[in-house]
Order: sequence, then structure tokens, then C-alpha cells
Amino acid sequence: MRHPRVGVAVLTMGTRPAELAELLDSVAGQETPAQRVVVVGNGSPLPSLPEWVTGVELPENLGVSGGRNVALARLREFGDVDVVVDLDDDGLLVSRDVFTRLTRLYAADERLGVVSFRIADERGRTQRRHVPRLRAGDPMRGGPVTTFLGGGHGLSLRMLDETGDWPGPFFYAHEETDLAWRALDAGWKVLYAPELVLQHPWTSPTRHAVYHRMVARNRVWLAKRHLPALLVPVYLGVWVATTVARTRSAAGLRAWFAGFSEGLRTPCPPRRPMRWSTVWRMTRLGRPPVV
Repeated sequence: MRHPRVGVAVLTMGTRPAELAELLDSVAGQETPAQRVVVVGNGSPLPSLPEWVTGVELPENLGVSGGRNVALARLREFGDVDVVVDLDDDGLLVSRDVFTRLTRLYAADERLGVVSFRIADERGRTQRRHVPRLRAGDPMRGGPVTTFLGGGHGLSLRMLDETGDWPGPFFYAHEETDLAWRALDAGWKVLYAPELVLQHPWTSPTRHAVYHRMVARNRVWLAKRHLPALLVPVYLGVWVATTVARTRSAAGLRAWFAGFSEGLRTPCPPRRPMRWSTVWRMTRLGRPPVV
């Protein structure tokens, strides 16, 4: 396979201009340069951007999924990108060889669909929720996984052409798992590569006001879209029990169940249940699609 060409997509809401500038500097400093860089203002005006960056301003916030689909469409228009790298606007590529290592991984395996970066703060710490495995004690243990991290990752455009892009209606939460499950069911690989690091501030997911509602609603949509019928109640039952056991906030729990109810009431087509062979493949990878 020829050397893959990298396109970078960044979403911003205009609230982190200094961090965005630093991120773009770190992209420009990569020893393997990006072919294209697109920054999408998701319902906000864009700050001044370098001339080598393509800016797209959206009149409304389309969420993570919708904004990334806009960036993908723009990158496809150029016609000279093979791998799309999505980066959070407050992230930073602290090593100059991230794109070099990434393109080597894709060049070595034509069925590699997704590469998940390791997210680490300025002290090198990785939160458990940022390790895309159930056994998250060692964030340096890489390998095949069943989901990936939204803050920093690579996506094969060939894979996306086959599986489809981000699930626009999700807006925010579980969009990575939706994409990963489709990729696995189509025979693509999802790899966690901890040597590829995106530095990112230590954060809590509940900083987003819609967190509990979106997480619950999209969890239901995920099951309805992709799981065999027998597994849907099992998966949802496990997550109801897990959420009740973990959530300490009464307001958060009310918001979660409101979102869960919304997910049950509302459709999110299309429904394309994964094959049982994919269920078995995910089980062998350590995460059957019921947890």
C-alpha cells in the first residue's frame, strides 16, 4: 500500500482560541505533514486561522457527529486524503512523529479502519475512561479493541466509504461506539495505539450540561440500531443496573432516565443488527456487546 495521506479535522465552538492555535502549531510541526487541515466552527465564528487551514463556519451547532460529518465532506472534496485524524480543539500533539507512526500502521494493514490515540494530561496521566477496554488498569497496553476515543483518532476513508460516516442524530455521546461497531461488523479492525498521544486537560464528562440525557438516549439508540434482538434487553438492563449503582447525583439520575425514556420512544434508523460472528469477535476481544 502506498504511503497514506493524512487529513486533519478539528471542531471548535470558538471558546478556546489560544488552545486551538497551539494545537494547529503542533499539527504544523509534524515530521509527516498533513495533506489538508479543516477547522469547523460548530455554530460559532472562527478565529483567525493560518493560510494552510480551511475554515468552515456553521450557522448552528450540529454536535460532534454532525460537525465531524461536515469536516469529512470538505476533506472528501479535496480528493487527496486517505486517513482522517480527528482532534479535540484543546488537545496537543506533543510528539512530532504521531502522523509518521500512524501512517505506518495504515500502510502495514489494509483492513485497519480505526486507530485510537492515548489521551494523557500534561503530567502523562490517562484517565480510566480514556482507555477503550474493560480492563483499564494499564493504559500502555495496546491492541485490538471494540471502541475508540473521540478526542484523538485516525479513520480510514475507505472504511468510512463502506460503513458510513458519523451518526448525525447522536449529536454527542457514543458516536464512536456506533462507528466502531459498524466497522467491526464490516470486517475492519479497531486498534488502540498508546504510543500515539494526544495531550489533553484532565476533565470530567459531566462538564457537559446534556451529558446524562445524551449518554442514556444514545445508549438505547445504539442497541436498537446494532444489536441482535435477543441482546437488546440484556444490554440495556446491564446499563440500567450499572448507572443506578454508579450515579451519586439524584438530578443526574433523573436526567439519565429521561434520556433513556426518550431513546425508547424515538427511532434512530437505520436498524442493521450486527452478525452473531461479530458478537463473538467482540467477545474474544474482551468486550461482548452487553457491557
